[in-house]
Amino acid sequence: MSEWFEDNAQVIQRRWPAQYQRLLTQEGTVQVELLKGRDSTLSVDGIQLTSRHDRLGEARVQASSLPLDKPQLHVYGIGLGELPQVLLERPGLEKLYVHVLNGALFKLVLQLLDHRQWLDDPRVELLFAGDFPDIFTPFFALPAEMLLADDFNAKIRDRLVSEVHLSFNNREFDPQSPFIQQRLRDCLDVLLADDDATKLFGTCTDREIYVIGTGPTLESHYQRLAAVRGRAERPLFICVDTAYRPLRENGITPDLVVSIDQRISTLHLPFEQSDGIPLVYMPMSDPEMLKAWRGKRYGAYSASPIYARLREQHPRAQLHVGGSVIHPAVDLAVKMGAGRITLFGADFAFPMDKTHAGWNDGDLGPPVSQARYWVRDGHGQRVRTQLNFRSYLCVLERYIAGHPQVSFFNSSQAGAMIAGTQFNPEFVQ
Repeated sequence: MSEWFEDNAQVIQRRWPAQYQRLLTQEGTVQVELLKGRDSTLSVDGIQLTSRHDRLGEARVQASSLPLDKPQLHVYGIGLGELPQVLLERPGLEKLYVHVLNGALFKLVLQLLDHRQWLDDPRVELLFAGDFPDIFTPFFALPAEMLLADDFNAKIRDRLVSEVHLSFNNREFDPQSPFIQQRLRDCLDVLLADDDATKLFGTCTDREIYVIGTGPTLESHYQRLAAVRGRAERPLFICVDTAYRPLRENGITPDLVVSIDQRISTLHLPFEQSDGIPLVYMPMSDPEMLKAWRGKRYGAYSASPIYARLREQHPRAQLHVGGSVIHPAVDLAVKMGAGRITLFGADFAFPMDKTHAGWNDGDLGPPVSQARYWVRDGHGQRVRTQLNFRSYLCVLERYIAGHPQVSFFNSSQAGAMIAGTQFNPEFVQ
């Protein structure tokens, strides 16, 4: 085993001396068991790394999912080395970037097999995934290693998972769906009677905006938010639909509400005291909820194909959507002109073993007991979450990275750490 490591490490030391030094200092252990079939593989921490019957055949199937005409490809995870070998058989391939997802595991497989053939290929670049802020495409991510990614590479693992699941997650937003077509027809009269959300753009160029989500940490800010709301000069309060009720129950009136989800009803957005509060919505919203709302309404679309015909026939503002209502709320704040945005309840996780502020466990989605995943909080500790929350976090982080002209702040360290934000010292000591 040590002999193979020395041979492989010599190539790495010659080609990537910094990565070699890093490899030597990799800490952490993995529990490994040999699995035999017609071929053999490893079980790592109970997860089978590759096929145990035909590793090379499996790698060829994986490689077939990557386009043949791309001169540069990315592989996330090493496996036992077969996928890089197969991809390097392509005569048109100019560069293959191999991204390590688990340093300790990579160090182990270097001990077990001879990897010099692909490591020494001049087209190969060896990288650690966590050194980069985002993923590269086109890519193939080895399924087992997305589960085995270590803490350093976890952020990129989350983005890989989000990207791989994208088409699956979008399956319910088929423009040909009878439900979607009917809902858009039902909302059309409301949409045509309401103002275009574009009228709000550029109206807050000299004002900070608070964007208020429904994460559990919102509950720790009710008193402070109520005090800020009472000031003569203060930030604008934009809240998402499910935060509206708990805010009102705690004496806080938002300046504007954003709603996009077809399942939001008057239970979530009670209309009785909505006079004077604008609502920004998209025409997948419940038309009965929209009609009941007493404040001014503003229509908008996302880039989704379900709105393609409406965008052409009845142009309206377009807001950024990535699965959560927090995305269009933040985008609206930016398009209204905010140079400084503070996020409240944007937790993307279950701190304090709660799912949402002001709602019972399971009211707005799966209960805490079903949380099987984790993200890092503002203290660097793991906090439980669910898979879709991690995807929503990835989308928001990409949005923030794309708007460097805006200063983004987070009001709590207990929720997920949001790349690109600072902590607002008024709320985080």
